[in-house]
Amino acid sequence: MKILDWYILKRYLFTFLMMLLLFIPIGITVNLAEKIDKILAQEVPFVAVAQYYLDFTIYFANLLYPIFLFISVIWFTSKLANNTEVVAFLSSGVSFWRFLRPYMIGATLVASLALIMGLYLAPNASKGFNEFKYTYLKKNAKLTQTTNIYRQINDNDYIYVSNFNPVSKRGSNFTLEHFEGNQLTYKISATSIVDQDSTYRLINYTKRIFGVDNDSIETSRRKDIAFEFDTDDLTPEAYIAETLQYGDLIDFIEKEKRRGSSNIGRYEVVKHKKWSLPVSVFILTIIAVSVSSIKRRGGMGINLAFGITIAMIFVFFDKVFSVLAAQSSFSPIVAVWLPNVVFGILAAYLLFNAKR
Repeated sequence: MKILDWYILKRYLFTFLMMLLLFIPIGITVNLAEKIDKILAQEVPFVAVAQYYLDFTIYFANLLYPIFLFISVIWFTSKLANNTEVVAFLSSGVSFWRFLRPYMIGATLVASLALIMGLYLAPNASKGFNEFKYTYLKKNAKLTQTTNIYRQINDNDYIYVSNFNPVSKRGSNFTLEHFEGNQLTYKISATSIVDQDSTYRLINYTKRIFGVDNDSIETSRRKDIAFEFDTDDLTPEAYIAETLQYGDLIDFIEKEKRRGSSNIGRYEVVKHKKWSLPVSVFILTIIAVSVSSIKRRGGMGINLAFGITIAMIFVFFDKVFSVLAAQSSFSPIVAVWLPNVVFGILAAYLLFNAKR
């Protein structure tokens, strides 16, 4: 690697790290100022608070990786352009593609780190971040009653509960239907179901077995039965996909598909974002270099204003399509990758004009 590569690569990585070190403490300070009254009221142990903000740092950094990178590349490349260093590089016979190479090396390092964080580190941080929030800051907020739960719990059994309360672990109007192929063989119903750890207690239990010639009915005022599901399967937290490492997430999504979950779109968005985020690092790096490598009359301010505008539009597109996929039948893979495709086309256009 030549002097030019080291010079740009060191600035690339140093400016990016400095951007993280500047913005993350600001994020922690703003968050602490907002939550300090609840933390003091709940008398949260210092160790728990320290662990929360460690998780918050990883969660926050993973979420805004591309934006920090984009602004940092705009910043230091604009300084190179204003100091006429870019002109000196290109005038010495270095092609624009050659000038771009250290940026791509830096983007590869940052994208690799983003991939590792997304697959392994961020899920653990997200779990700690959300558990602290719901334990101390939004106590019992996630323990709300859920209605109209319909699940396939295995290849043969389907359950329905009209409403379920995770606090009391009690549901009402419970139904279980067992199929052999396409034939309904028996049906269990009860006015209420209560989770008792190893078993479930059914009140006003009725089991109807469908026979060839006639049916048989079994009833009981109260009956304890072991089922192949638990209450966490009935009411998984909305953030559960964010807390699973990639292999576990794939298995979880497949299980939820078999159970007929209505949140598949949300889970698929989390899965695809683990791969789209590192790709966006390359796209935003190319856009940043193409925009800021030209010396402008307005100086760095023009480049920074343009860069921040592009970053906000990218975040806007990313959030809108993610919510659309989570709340509707819109394809999650299209929702996650469409911003990268659109901004990839923009990056190719800007790169072509900058090269000229």
